[in-house]
Amino acid sequence: MTPTAAAEITLSHRFADELPELAVDWQAVEPPAPQLLVLNDALAADLGVDPAFLRSSEGVGFLTGVAVPEGARPVAQAYAGHQFGAFNPRLGDGRALLLGEITDREGALRDIHLKGSGPTPFSRGGDGFAAVGPMLREYIVGEAMHALGIPTTRALAVVATGRTVRRESDLPGAVLTRVASSHLRVGTFVLARATGDIPLLQRLVDHAIARHYPHLGGAENRAVALLDAVIDAQARLIARWMLVGFVHGVMNTDNMTISGETIDYGPCAFLDAFDVGAVFSSIDQQGRYAYGAQPAIGEWNLARFAEALLPLLAEGTDAAGVDAAVAAAQQSLAAYRETYNATWAEGMHAKLGGTPDDERTAALVNDMFDMLAMARVDDTSFFRRLASAARGHREPARALFADPAPFDLWVERWLALGPDPDLMDRVNPLYIPRNHLVEEALAAATDGDLAPLGDLVEVIRHPFTARPGLARYEEPAPEAFGPYVTYCGT
Repeated sequence: MTPTAAAEITLSHRFADELPELAVDWQAVEPPAPQLLVLNDALAADLGVDPAFLRSSEGVGFLTGVAVPEGARPVAQAYAGHQFGAFNPRLGDGRALLLGEITDREGALRDIHLKGSGPTPFSRGGDGFAAVGPMLREYIVGEAMHALGIPTTRALAVVATGRTVRRESDLPGAVLTRVASSHLRVGTFVLARATGDIPLLQRLVDHAIARHYPHLGGAENRAVALLDAVIDAQARLIARWMLVGFVHGVMNTDNMTISGETIDYGPCAFLDAFDVGAVFSSIDQQGRYAYGAQPAIGEWNLARFAEALLPLLAEGTDAAGVDAAVAAAQQSLAAYRETYNATWAEGMHAKLGGTPDDERTAALVNDMFDMLAMARVDDTSFFRRLASAARGHREPARALFADPAPFDLWVERWLALGPDPDLMDRVNPLYIPRNHLVEEALAAATDGDLAPLGDLVEVIRHPFTARPGLARYEEPAPEAFGPYVTYCGT
């Protein structure tokens, strides 16, 4: 394949054209000394863009938004949001730009989006830039989630800018080039509703359906159909987070997508010791977004989505019309818990080797989580090592417990259900982006050494397959690592 010229990349601008009220034309700030740090070759190929071009100076200009193809229309997107429960009527892309939409090799439309590209009208006093560490975290975790089969945005590239960014200290700056099926959020709809412009809200619904759920175009009430589809997608997504011990860290309504993809890997982390109250974000002082709170927060966010759609959920603006809209919203929202519970239960049965869906398994699961929480056992290691017990080798899992007596009793009950260890190995990851390894890689990369980052990403791209020489990637954090705290990077 010959290197792609920038002119050969076509970026459409459907969002900007169809929803100009929610877009501000803007340009990225030119970085003083751009240097490509990482490039996702496989993702580039999926997009139909030659990685060799992206490694060129012109390609790096494209990745940082200063050399966009002719006809492109970069915009900062506008949205509102509920940040830790408090409504903020004007958020938007404060340090980000939507360069446009690209049609990938499968014919799907995908956003090319920048993060850390400089201040916009939505910056609210922020500098609009980003540091190397948080942008590389997005790359690591996005690749891990993709490999785990969890819907996610992904990093196409991270480019160092040569600019110093002031946070707790002076840090090297970077721009993330991110790919998503779109960046439509619950907060996008909240803003459209807040304007009082109901035709705008209807156009936004139509745009979202055309982009993500075209099969719903003929629905009798497209807003109700969209609400149902987003509830279903998000219930399934959050159940999958819970099954792998992922903690998003900042589940504001502006961080919940309409597509059902995971977005914004700021203060995120994976569980080490199992703990429903686990919080890693430095700003989540009250534990609103703790691991165990995520399903309920998802439901709360979707209720805000339903509120935004109320004017379209039923005909009429009189009391009867409002009552009908509220009833429609409640009926749709009632499906969230059922879908979440069914998805989670199906996944948990698989994690435990295909145990039957009956009272025995329900009691077994409840007792298992009590046991794990009390003993503070590593979540990922437990499920992976449990497959060895199903093969007759209990010691690897048993060794995780300082006092193995509760495990000995529990494992007998579990083995009586006839678990399938091969199924367990297919669904329980051996390699995740363990927090101490992520921090090790980010610290090295910030100092200019990208080797640990590359090694970690290569391992987590194949999370279920055991390979020799990778024992350190399987192990929980050492005790000296201490309590883990993450930062959003703004």
